[in-house]
Amino acid sequence: MLASRRNGTLYTGVTNDVLRRTWQHKNNLVSGFTKKYGVHILVWFEAHTDIHEAIAREKQIKKWNRAWKIRLIEKHNSGWNDLYARLLGEIALPDVPGSPSPREAGASLGRG
Repeated sequence: MLASRRNGTLYTGVTNDVLRRTWQHKNNLVSGFTKKYGVHILVWFEAHTDIHEAIAREKQIKKWNRAWKIRLIEKHNSGWNDLYARLLGEIALPDVPGSPSPREAGASLGRG
């Protein structure tokens, strides 16, 4: 799930490569919603080994009301930290209480 900022605009989708797709969104290479509303912060994701399961989960989350989505983010990433850098491993991020590690989290983000 991407966000524009803490408690900002949210975007949910599915991809087979969360790093690539997040990078595309961050660099405004994807026309549409995320580019229009500046939704570039990876705040939550989960991994699925089956594409049908991932799509079903995406559809489920998209039906949720905003409060439920925010509760999901805050349960796993209370600081609304950008998880992209953590996944890349480019910088050493301290363990932040409430922020999932890459192994704990997973992937459900942007079509692609």
